[in-house]
Amino acid sequence: LDDRGAAPLGMRASDISSMSPQERADRLYNRVMLLASEGKVDSVQFFAPMAITAYQLLSPLNIDQRYDMGRVGEVAGALPLAQAQADSILSENPNHLLGLILQSRLATLARDTIRLRSFERRLLAAERRELAAKREEYIRHQDDITSSLAQARKNLGVKQ
Repeated sequence: LDDRGAAPLGMRASDISSMSPQERADRLYNRVMLLASEGKVDSVQFFAPMAITAYQLLSPLNIDQRYDMGRVGEVAGALPLAQAQADSILSENPNHLLGLILQSRLATLARDTIRLRSFERRLLAAERRELAAKREEYIRHQDDITSSLAQARKNLGVKQ
């Protein structure tokens, strides 16, 4: 794919019309996250509204879908949308790791170290019990969880 997510000449793009709404949302989420990791801001801005719309069509959203939509909002600069998703996750489960991670990311963007440390402490306190629940979304977002836990330990001076 090029920087706009288009397939190179001679290579056909996937037919998204044959995908389920969840598959479309997942595909767009993965594309936005990849483009964000590559620093392709213009492409993130192009695809993020499509991803957000795809998630809105899945309503009502489960926690995993809320986290995905929140992350898209985060990387696209739609911070009120990301905040709403984080708040919704934590209102359903105040110790949910993905909600705490999303809140931590938003606090980092806001340069609010007091709020960041608070969410990081909550993240570390919830780690053992929440991971023991073996939630499907924890498996799907294991890399985010692992890196966020490591960052929280580093920031708070906690040894592993």
